[in-house]
Amino acid sequence: MPREFPHDGPPDACPGAGHHDDPGHSSPFRAWHKTYRSGNPGRRSGFQRRMSKPIEDYALIGDGETAALVAKDGSIDWLCWPRFDDDACFAALLGDPEHGRWRLAPADVAARTTRRYHGDTLVLETEFETEAGAVRLTDFMPAEPEGGTALVRLLTGLRGEVEMECDLRLRFDYGSVPCWLTPRADGMHAVVGPDQVTLRSPAPLETADGTTRGRFTLAAGETIPFVLRYARSYDPEPGPIDTEAALARTLAYWEGWIGQFRKPTEWPDAVRRSLLTLKALSHPRTGGLIAAPTLGLPEKPGGGMNWDYRYCWVRDSTFTCCALLNAGFREEARDWLQWLLRAIGGTPEKMRIMYRVDGSRRLEEWQAPWLPGYEGSGPVRIGNAAASQVQLDVFGEILDTVHLARRSGIDGSEHGRRIGRTLIEFVERSWRQPDQGLWESRGTPQHHVYSKAMCWVAVDRFLKVHADDGLEPEALTRLAALRDEIHAEVCHRGYDPKLGHFVQHYGSQALDASLLMLPLMGFLPVEDPRIAGTIAAIERDLLDGGIVHRYADRDGGQEGAFIACSCWLADCMAMQGRHEEARTLFLRVLALSNDVGLLAEEYHLPSRRMIGNFPQALSHIALVNTGLGLCGPVVHRAGG
Repeated sequence: MPREFPHDGPPDACPGAGHHDDPGHSSPFRAWHKTYRSGNPGRRSGFQRRMSKPIEDYALIGDGETAALVAKDGSIDWLCWPRFDDDACFAALLGDPEHGRWRLAPADVAARTTRRYHGDTLVLETEFETEAGAVRLTDFMPAEPEGGTALVRLLTGLRGEVEMECDLRLRFDYGSVPCWLTPRADGMHAVVGPDQVTLRSPAPLETADGTTRGRFTLAAGETIPFVLRYARSYDPEPGPIDTEAALARTLAYWEGWIGQFRKPTEWPDAVRRSLLTLKALSHPRTGGLIAAPTLGLPEKPGGGMNWDYRYCWVRDSTFTCCALLNAGFREEARDWLQWLLRAIGGTPEKMRIMYRVDGSRRLEEWQAPWLPGYEGSGPVRIGNAAASQVQLDVFGEILDTVHLARRSGIDGSEHGRRIGRTLIEFVERSWRQPDQGLWESRGTPQHHVYSKAMCWVAVDRFLKVHADDGLEPEALTRLAALRDEIHAEVCHRGYDPKLGHFVQHYGSQALDASLLMLPLMGFLPVEDPRIAGTIAAIERDLLDGGIVHRYADRDGGQEGAFIACSCWLADCMAMQGRHEEARTLFLRVLALSNDVGLLAEEYHLPSRRMIGNFPQALSHIALVNTGLGLCGPVVHRAGG
């Protein structure tokens, strides 16, 4: 039987909408959610240190160039400047305050906290309430910044008088290098190497020993602005910002963008928040979408599975394109496709499986020994060595994206057609070799079933795109035969008739949640007994606590369950006509998001906490695709 729930027991019923759409709703499902999220101190969690805040305590603000994580206690503990994949100047997320942070909060550490985004925007509002009064902290990064990116924090008194504290510690080079600080009458100026930062505020502040501090009283009706602006040290110092105008412009920007979304769904709040998160992780000038704004948040507590996700994965291309097209954002889908075609230019042998946001290739991996890591999970790795791995599935993802774009009316270019021909020639030569697979294993290459099936997708989609583009008849015949050959081999070597399901790689008996993509990509129909058996086996062996692990437990349950995989299973259930089960599973995914609707890469069942880099684009992409797919007609990868 599937291990669908922990010992708390299953709910008797599920509400008709996610908990973010109806926060006051009471139901057995919400009771399960409250119990399941509350944790059990008696269970072995794998987290050995408690100096780090729970990942779900963070909210995201950003401007498309970069992003910051703001904790419930008013501390910004992570920010890379000036771009997502540049050095962090606040790195307390992976260490302690001395590695860089900016805390703005009541002096009373027992203050009660509530927070929310201002409507459908990335403007975060945190309210602190003490015995003496209440204040609101408004955090945002101005949209479409002029003259360099900025971080704006506005303190507004709501009731009484509250004693407030400011503690700003800039530490570039991922928390290792303090800046040279110069006090100013209206704040502070900081310089180190290529970076300069200016703080402007009317609050009484003192700068000494690498820190800018202040302690002051905020009365009801008062507003005190704090503006941190970045520029290169060799450029002119950035000037002041009109914070009221910047706030109005930023609210209008986000509301105007998400206002284009009009697709029907039972979970509009959750889908809109996911789309806003994806927009925040999309570089506006290049079209590149990063996997997450963070690095080093572990996939296994206390272990070494700590990766840098601040880059653009080729593999995510079709997932991303589907989500944007299904939500009605054709321009963003076109921008993503153009980024993809620019990034992979050149020969397929030199293609990377991930790139920087501008399409550049250098992601050399190194370690930062001065950072202890989140909850002591080390080493902290910067860069990503997986960029140079052989992962054959990416060729199918690229050609599937081109095919999906064409089906949706996004015209292809001659440049794209030439790239397609080059890629398919490489697939013809290379599809038989082993690779590192979807999960980017750093062990011995294997003949992964998902990778082989995606080679079939590459040929299939190429034929569909180019059949009418003047391809020679002999080439069409040869590629059609290749498509049949790959399909036959995967069905023969990737399926175990004794077990009754497809396996992770040739010669293995292991299950892998990536096999859920076989019906979703159209490799076999969902009613095929081999597919039905695979879905049933994944439900039996990989479903735990109502969410799906990406593969079988290898380390006592310490790796988190992969959130996107649960959405893939819900999609498969819907294809099988199991609509209520699909909705129930999707509701469990929604229940994992934090109080402001954000999801990490994984969910750690023993500790009942989020785990992995945060917020994770693939989790939110899957949420959008499933949240729309369960409620109406959408673009499917398996379409003709």
